[in-house]
Amino acid sequence: MGAANAATKRLLIKNVRIFDGRTPRLTDGHVLVEGRTIAAVEPSPIAEAPGTTVIDGGGRTLMPGMSDAHVHLVGMANTLLDLAMGTQTLLAARTLARAKDTLLRGFTTVRDMAGDTAGIKQVIDEAPELGPRIYPSQAAVSQTGGHGDFGFVYETPTALGGAPSRAEQIGFMRVADGADRVTAAVREQLKSGAAQIKLMVGGGAASLYDPLYTVQFTPAELRAAVEAARDYGTYVATHVYNVTGIRRAVEAGVRSIEHGHLADEDTVALLAEREVWLSTQPFAEHDHSFLNPDSAAKNREICAGTDQLYRWATKHGVKVAWGTDLLFEPERDDVQSQMLVRLGEYMTTFEALTMVTSGNAELFRLSGQRDPYRAARLGEITPGAWADVLLVDGDPTTDLALLGDPAAHLAVIVKDGLVVKNQLP
Repeated sequence: MGAANAATKRLLIKNVRIFDGRTPRLTDGHVLVEGRTIAAVEPSPIAEAPGTTVIDGGGRTLMPGMSDAHVHLVGMANTLLDLAMGTQTLLAARTLARAKDTLLRGFTTVRDMAGDTAGIKQVIDEAPELGPRIYPSQAAVSQTGGHGDFGFVYETPTALGGAPSRAEQIGFMRVADGADRVTAAVREQLKSGAAQIKLMVGGGAASLYDPLYTVQFTPAELRAAVEAARDYGTYVATHVYNVTGIRRAVEAGVRSIEHGHLADEDTVALLAEREVWLSTQPFAEHDHSFLNPDSAAKNREICAGTDQLYRWATKHGVKVAWGTDLLFEPERDDVQSQMLVRLGEYMTTFEALTMVTSGNAELFRLSGQRDPYRAARLGEITPGAWADVLLVDGDPTTDLALLGDPAAHLAVIVKDGLVVKNQLP
């Protein structure tokens, strides 16, 4: 693998077959990068001006950098023991170190849905080769006893005067009850750099106190969060699996449902009607490990809903984004690539590639003025787009499995105009 270099002023990638992230066919051509963005995409050769770095693709496929719409970079890089016992510097250092692995899997942009990543983002923006672009949510906001409440049962809740839990101390979660406190919690995340807001609106597998059927946050609390986010020009995304929670979130003005695996068909149709995004994952039971039998049982129930959720979303024309939601098992982070390939079980290869490039990017743009990368477009190979591209050995538009082994098949990775990886001879 070639070493990362300083940002190239002019980079020419010639003799490639181009998947532009939007159209369902490959075109032969050449791509010119100037600075951090794509300057030209041409079918005819582009002049190799002095000072231009040239990469001859040799007929390989050039595609946009991919994105993951639901990651937890802190949670992916650290174990539960790390989160419980590690210092802030240890957690941050491991997160930054592992971020490079995510980039080398071809994910040039991620939307982080819980964790203190604003500082990590700043460092990566200054040195793009260190990891993917990050849309931070900062701490996810939960009610007492909700999916984001990791305090122990013998501790006094913060709403009753107790000290913040460890998850709150490290900026992974924020527990808030009542509309006023929810408003303050949302504003706190925006103050610390959130691009969008994440709320927990139903039970989850990893948490201890909330069965999947529980509905979390009252309508008034949800409306308070939506209003506080909207006042900053951005939106609220909600963790929720069950029907009642999804419908309550939609009625409150939430713009993105995270997960949704226990929805019924009428509720999925409602998402299409209201133009609410479904940011979901092709979960399988082996994606996560749980020591707690109750959590393992909840995970089985969630995974059982994967197939019908995708079928109903396709049937009703829901806007669907893709993410992974991996947590607490750093040695298994390569499941991210496996889950990408699994999308092929639920849609065509072209639909999957579009979803993880320009499709996810459309969701990210909902953050409006809070969008840290609004100066150019993501997930496309078009003039004016960010210069985030992958050169693939083979044709991923016909063989999605190529992206399941990025070390072997991603010959070149360019992010922000910077050649991060080059294993061409």
